[in-house]
Amino acid sequence: MIVRSALAVLLLACAPALGAERSAPVNYVLRCLGCHLQDGTGLPAAGIPDFVGMVGVFTGNEEARRYLLHVPGVINSGLSDNETAALLNYIMDTYAGDSMPDGVEPFTAEEVGVLKAQDVGNVVAYRRRIAAALEAEGYVVADYPWP
Repeated sequence: MIVRSALAVLLLACAPALGAERSAPVNYVLRCLGCHLQDGTGLPAAGIPDFVGMVGVFTGNEEARRYLLHVPGVINSGLSDNETAALLNYIMDTYAGDSMPDGVEPFTAEEVGVLKAQDVGNVVAYRRRIAAALEAEGYVVADYPWP
């Protein structure tokens, strides 16, 4: 039994190296949970915004979607464009609630590749500009107490 469990863990760890992609929930645990927590509430006091009922506002226009792809944990994740799209769609399905504007399309691998390739400069300043524009449109944006 122990040998089978160890083999299963080894195969799971090696799957990406063998060309297999991890599921979005697994990638959330591996790439996002450390900062945004299992329940999506984040760590606002440490500058990590709450996803719950708020993250969807960043899906309504191209600039906001570009921001999501340049969050340090996303842009530096090493995930494929397909895995990144699946992960962002999982986050929206799980945590966005009613915060997503009507008619928003899911992320695609193609969109991820295009938006990741576009420079945003200082991502904190970029987020602040995007958040201010969204708030001016009447959206509620999670606090972002980053220095």
